[in-house]
Amino acid sequence: MPRVPYSAYGIANTSNKATLERVLIQGGKLVSIERRLVKHSRLIAASPIYYGWVVLIAGTLGMLMTTPGQTVGVSVFLDKIIAELGLSRSVVSLLYMLGTLTGSFSLPFIGRFIDRKGPRTAVAAIASLFALACVGMGLVQGLVTLGLGFIAIRGLGQGSLGLVSTNVINLWFVRRRGFALSLSGIGFAIGIGAFPLLIEFLITQWGWRVAYMILGALVAVTILPIGALVYREQPERYGLQPDGRVKVTQTQLSEEVNYTLDAARRTFTFWLFSLGNFCIAALGTGLIFHHYSIMAASGIDRSVAAVVFIPFGLVTAASNFITGIMMDRVSPRFLLSAMLVLLCIALLMAARVTGSDLMLAYGSLLGLMQGMNGVIQSGVYAYYFGRSHLGSISGLATTIAVAGTAFGPVLFALGFEQFGSYAPVLGLAIVVPFAIALTALWVEIAQKTSSAA
Repeated sequence: MPRVPYSAYGIANTSNKATLERVLIQGGKLVSIERRLVKHSRLIAASPIYYGWVVLIAGTLGMLMTTPGQTVGVSVFLDKIIAELGLSRSVVSLLYMLGTLTGSFSLPFIGRFIDRKGPRTAVAAIASLFALACVGMGLVQGLVTLGLGFIAIRGLGQGSLGLVSTNVINLWFVRRRGFALSLSGIGFAIGIGAFPLLIEFLITQWGWRVAYMILGALVAVTILPIGALVYREQPERYGLQPDGRVKVTQTQLSEEVNYTLDAARRTFTFWLFSLGNFCIAALGTGLIFHHYSIMAASGIDRSVAAVVFIPFGLVTAASNFITGIMMDRVSPRFLLSAMLVLLCIALLMAARVTGSDLMLAYGSLLGLMQGMNGVIQSGVYAYYFGRSHLGSISGLATTIAVAGTAFGPVLFALGFEQFGSYAPVLGLAIVVPFAIALTALWVEIAQKTSSAA
């Protein structure tokens, strides 16, 4: 395993000014001491509760506002877009893949931007551009503009806004990270369970073009001002410790293993979780993106197919909470294995739903899987690699996951056109995630980052 530095934070009083000291130690030797003035924030000072909980609420809203760029949101628009623009399902799926891939290429740069400028500046820039991208989706006229629209909403929504909103929560929690992410996941799951119904209502009332513009306005009046006001850097920069513990003092230091991006990507741990998340992103996205088409192929009416989102949201919330608590107590590799097994079951079940009862069971299965994925993908990189370079590390991991969301819809569309049914491609798709699930069970990986006072 690469030798990585430990970082310790402490407060020193120099010339009547509080200075944050960050000491880097590698191989038992002092590497460097970085000194920066402790910041003061009236908002943080006035908070009656630990400010990390305020950040958590804002970060959860940020995650929810990614929905217009998430597959669960785009899928509601899909049939309307195909019908009006006169494009085939496979062509739109290909555009979606190319748009997602192209948009994901920016995420490593976005991650480094977050590390350098901080989440507050990053969320203001990202949310502004994402709101404009949603408005742009309402103006698409054909093949080229639809492709550009997909690049913008996927790269800025699911990718960049999701990245900064997840990272800011991770910065404020270490020992209670799993619990914090589980609470965030519950709020996100409840919101995302209702969001498709809101989108369906907007489309019914004003058409899909105006609906997308309204969603852009919603982003502009919610997460843009709230994120710019609330998002903050690590609590140590404000003289606090993660998790709501006492203030940092000269004798009480916060110690944590911190990998650089280069060190992290040379570990088996990084690639095990990145490939596992790739499978969930690719195949889970394929199931949701073509949900109505998969159900129609089995003779399921659209109104019955929509029932899947009811248990999906509720079970996702419960699964988020349970997984977050378990992540503070159980090695994430076991959770990764269980999540991938659930994905395999969902793939086998998708083409075999015959009525509303099985639809509810299928939605519950998807919710269980997605709830676990939300917590694991959000917290595992900070869990193993620390917070100092979290934007860069999770930026690369998110690029891989978002690239997965590009391949799944195309794979299922081509499989349907080739076989005339979704069942063969759904059955073949279980091979890779099942292999990774077995690997996660039997192969030892890196120990988690240490966190000690």
